[in-house]
Formats: sequence, structure tokens, C-alpha cells
Amino acid sequence: MKLIVAYIQPHKLNDVKEELYRNAIFKLSVTNSLGCGQQKGYHESYRGVDIEVNLLKKIRIEIAVNDEFVDTTVEAIVRSARTGEIGDGKIFITPLEEVIRIRSGERGKDAVG
Repeated sequence: MKLIVAYIQPHKLNDVKEELYRNAIFKLSVTNSLGCGQQKGYHESYRGVDIEVNLLKKIRIEIAVNDEFVDTTVEAIVRSARTGEIGDGKIFITPLEEVIRIRSGERGKDAVG
């Protein structure tokens, strides 16, 4: 079991969700996030004052999958989120030690579904 965490551009969220659904991956969590990487931010003027904006809006997607779905999930995210520009995002994959479904008490692969 793995936890896949992806940071993507906000305008790519619908494309990523559609691609995941096409690949039979329906369970995900989505949150708004702020961060910076190679983009480093930008400058803007607010009421005549120059402001450096270095935390940019991103979307964080978390998906718990069984091992056989890791490659499919990652490929779907990359395929749908890539623009080829700096700031497309990153994907992190970490092992899940245990998963428990609260409603039924199922554990492990059965709880991930």
C-alpha cells in the first residue's frame, strides 16, 4: 500500500480528476496548498507597494492505493497535469504501514479498496 501525494497547478485539477476516473481511481482527497519551488514566485504592486509573492497557489491531491495501482495512478497524474512549464508540480510516494476503514474495521488492502 502506498500514499501518493501530488502537488499540481489549480487549473489542472479537473483534467487530473477526469484522467484518474478513466483509470478507475475514484478515491482521493483534495486540499488547497501554498508553496514554491523552481517558480520562486513573482512581484506585484499593491497600492503602490512592491510585494514579493513567493508562495504560489497549488492543489494537493492525496490518494491511497494498493501496490498494483501505483504506476497507473502516477502515469494518470503526470499525463493530465503536465504542461511542460516550470511549476507543473511534484509527486511523492510513501509506504503506508497500515490502513483501517473506520466504518467496518477492515484493515490493509481491503480498507484501501
